[in-house]
Amino acid sequence: MTKRYTREELTAATGRTIPDVIGPNLGVLFCGINPGLMSAVTGHHFARPGNRFWPALHLSGFTPRLLRPDEQDELLALGLGITNVVARATAGAAELTADEYREGGTLLRAKVEAYQPRWLAVVGIGAYRVAFAQPKAALGRQPLTLGETGVWVLPNPSGLNAHFTAQTLAEEFALLRAEAEPTAEG
Repeated sequence: MTKRYTREELTAATGRTIPDVIGPNLGVLFCGINPGLMSAVTGHHFARPGNRFWPALHLSGFTPRLLRPDEQDELLALGLGITNVVARATAGAAELTADEYREGGTLLRAKVEAYQPRWLAVVGIGAYRVAFAQPKAALGRQPLTLGETGVWVLPNPSGLNAHFTAQTLAEEFALLRAEAEPTAEG
């Protein structure tokens, strides 16, 4: 049974950071916008009930079963990781400033250089557009690369993003998975 947190506990988590799930040479490093308050309280990425990240990851074939947020460290064995554009937790992404996104983009470039994932997948087109100064970016593979790392933009899996269902999110994630799968030659 999922623990229920009080409004006070959630509010007290504002501004906290949570550790990345990251290691060298990942196949895909997923990058959220910033941690929500539920993630900050639990210490787990995409922890808010209703967030479709974990279902989309599974339905697209990235994970062999539906993982819970508290199982996030199992991603590393699958060649997957999670970070955020902006590290500080807020009740919503609307609380972040353009300067925070731009600074996050700079820090993310350094993180990608240090860990060298094959793909960086930013889950949130608005965050990507501001963090990487790409105002006309669309979903999917980006012309921008970070060294040898390809960049892909996925829809925001938040339950607040009504434009996508878990299934249509999974379809977008599956496009990345098809591109990210190692080939027999490579």
